[in-house]
Parts: sequence; C-alpha cells; structure tokens
Amino acid sequence: MPSLKTIRKRITSVKATQKITRAMKMVAGARLNRAQQRITQLRPYALKTQEVLHGVAGAMGKQVDENASPDSNAAVHPLLQRRPERKVLVVVMSGDRGLCGAFNVNASKAAERTWRAKKQEDIDVVFGTIGKKARDYLVRRRGTVARDFPKMYEGLDLAKASIVADWVMGSYQKGEIDAVYVVYNEFKSAMTQKTVVEQLLPLPEPEAPADGALAPTEYLFEPNERTVLERLMPMYVEVSLYRAMLESQASEYGARMTAMDSATRNAKDMIARLTLAYNRARQAAITKELMEIIGGAEALKE
Repeated sequence: MPSLKTIRKRITSVKATQKITRAMKMVAGARLNRAQQRITQLRPYALKTQEVLHGVAGAMGKQVDENASPDSNAAVHPLLQRRPERKVLVVVMSGDRGLCGAFNVNASKAAERTWRAKKQEDIDVVFGTIGKKARDYLVRRRGTVARDFPKMYEGLDLAKASIVADWVMGSYQKGEIDAVYVVYNEFKSAMTQKTVVEQLLPLPEPEAPADGALAPTEYLFEPNERTVLERLMPMYVEVSLYRAMLESQASEYGARMTAMDSATRNAKDMIARLTLAYNRARQAAITKELMEIIGGAEALKE
C-alpha cells in the first residue's frame, strides 16, 4: 500500500489539475458563446449565397445552350469550368492545440480517407492545412502539404478567409488543380460536431427540388451576366471558406469544453478515491500503532 505521504502528494497534484481543467472549461465556454453567435449569423448568408450562385450559373448555362455559338464558352466563369479530376486539393481545418477530445483526429482521418479513396482512382491529392494538428498528422503519413496557413484562428475574420480563398482560386484558375474539397467539423452543439467533406470547386450540382417546391427564380442581370458572376463567384468561395473556419472554431471550443468538463469530473472522482485510500491507510497505521502499544504494555505486565 502506498505511504500516506505519497497519497497526499497525489491528492494535491490531482486538485491542481482539476483547477486547470475547470478554468479551461470556463474559458472554452465563454469563447464558444461568441463563436456560436458568429456562425449562427453567418450560416444563413453562406447558404443563400450558394443558392443564388446556383441560380445565376443555371440561368447562364441555359442561355449558353440556347445560343450554342462558338463563343458560348466565353460566358462560363473560369471557376465554373469542369475538368476531369487528375489532381485535387483538400483543404483540412483542425485546431492548433489538443485537449479537445476527438476533434482534431476526426478531421484528419476524414482527410486521410478522402486521400486514400482518390488515390485508388489514380488521382493525385495535395493538401492545404489550417491548423497545426492536421498538418502534423498528414506530414507523418507522408501526405503532400502544398501550403499551411498558421495561426488563422487568432482574430479570425473575412480578411483571413480571403487569403485562403485567393490561393485556392488562383490554383484552380491556373489549372494546377481540377477540384477543391473542404474538410471541417460542422458545429451542431457543444457536445456534437459532425465531420464534413464538401466539394468547393467546381460548384457542386444543386440538389433536385422536392415535390411541390417553388419554381426556380428568374434573374435579370445588370449590367450583364459576366460581371455579376465575376463578383459573385469569388464571394461564394470566400464566404464558404469563412463559414467552414467559423464552424471549425466553434466545434473546437465545444469539443474542448466537453473534454475539460469530463476531465474535471474524472478528477473529482479520483480525489474521492484517493481520499478514501488515504483514510484507510491512516486508519491502518493508527491501528498498527495501537496494537504495538498494547502489545508492549502486555509485555511489561509479564
């Protein structure tokens, strides 16, 4: 049985750890509230941007089909061009630190699964990483990290998302990559995060309308379709990446708060067990001393 001194040291150590995990839980909870408000406000805007882009691209596609001239492809934006997938870019979003449960591992493993699946189809995959944990995970498995974006979550805003978007759009327009996928954790609640793999470029096909759905919106373009699309397409990429980064940030805070809450409760249980072990050891030591005293007294009587 461990000595009383050893048990006391362990109790003191666990209590100190409990204070740290409780503080980290409170900090993550406070940051989660702000992050949750931001993603709740941005999510409808991002979804509507994609919906409008689908409508505009669809209207232009119909116009090109109807006119069917040699210059019809001129109306197609470079970011809407579809090419056979020979090389794809996977943008992976994780955290810069651990202590947040399976948050980082889930995103990294989803990226690896996408990589392996594309590799079986003889498609080259390169990665763009946002977050140290995903970068380290992929480097250890000899993945090709084309670019890493460090410290993006510090003061996260649309300007930082634009840095990533400019690099992604530039690579796609130059023909260096044929498709772009984004891997991130979508925020559901503080205890639930869903790992998502979404196609960013080229623009994914819209879902088929449900029965009884409203007819597609007809658009009037001013000054012309090309100008509208040139402004709307970069906006879609920027807003989509910004939304994914906010989702990932909120998911990280939620996962960290949940993990630290679990760690705090585990520390409490451990302290209770150690305290019980300490009391038992102390009682055994006292009983032993009493037996020695009684034994000595009986020996003196004889």
